Amino acid sequence: MNTKVTIAGVTLENPVMTASGTFGSGMEYSDFVDLSRLGAVVTKGVASVPWPGNPTPRVAETYGGMLNAIGLQNPGIDVFVERDIPFLKKYDTKIIVNVCGKTVEDYLEVVERLGQEPVDMLEINVSCPNVKEGAIAFGQKPDSLFDITSRVKKKAKQPVIMKLSPNVTDITEMAKAAEAAGADALSMINTITGMKIDIHKRKFALANKTGGLSGPAIKPVAVRMVYQAAHAVKIPVIGMGGIANAEDAIEFLLAGASAVAVGAMNFVNPYTTVEVVEGIEAYMERYGIGNVTDLIGAVEENL
Repeated sequence: MNTKVTIAGVTLENPVMTASGTFGSGMEYSDFVDLSRLGAVVTKGVASVPWPGNPTPRVAETYGGMLNAIGLQNPGIDVFVERDIPFLKKYDTKIIVNVCGKTVEDYLEVVERLGQEPVDMLEINVSCPNVKEGAIAFGQKPDSLFDITSRVKKKAKQPVIMKLSPNVTDITEMAKAAEAAGADALSMINTITGMKIDIHKRKFALANKTGGLSGPAIKPVAVRMVYQAAHAVKIPVIGMGGIANAEDAIEFLLAGASAVAVGAMNFVNPYTTVEVVEGIEAYMERYGIGNVTDLIGAVEENL
């Protein structure tokens, strides 16, 4: 049984990784999960300088998921390089660093710093608010997405994954813009903008008023967008959004994802990622599938 997948020339032992922002850099989960069992660890967003994040409250539970408005709180690239990379290098897993910023220059500064570090891929979070565009996310306009992707690619030493926002009219338009600008892979979906109001206090549940919805509630939207994007571009797509078990992960693979990422469910069950890996292996054994790559996009085939 072969569970290996290759994305942009980087081979993962299996197609399961963590979703940025839900796993830190693995330190908090290393008592529960053998990180070497994962195809890759995708870190929390890393900025050029420390970010304090948004005011509290910034997390709220919702039906079938959660809203968060953390605001990409992170200690900055200096701490990340000194503390997190050495920790992750102890494990036999790939390291994918999620990069965030408020201007293109912010992104480029982090990308250039990481060019000298032993990390395998970069995931560029284009759902960050672009301060020069009036806080519209980089990933909500095709021309903005093309610009930041092409500029990152010129500086990056590692393969570049563009993490797309679902808060757009046509996800295929964004996928094609990223591909045309040189992206090596795409990851999707990021959270969907949502809101919750406490009817007893008559106040917003989040200080930010709106937040990103994640969890099982968004999975059907995520599967649809992954399917559309995977059929619109030739580069690999990493699927995420509401994966709670191996069945969910396999659904994304069948829709066309080359790999998957587990996010919000890490908060519910810290063992989820390894359970998904084991579940995919059991599924392959049950149906006599020799290579996990045979599942990718196979919804249109008779297995």
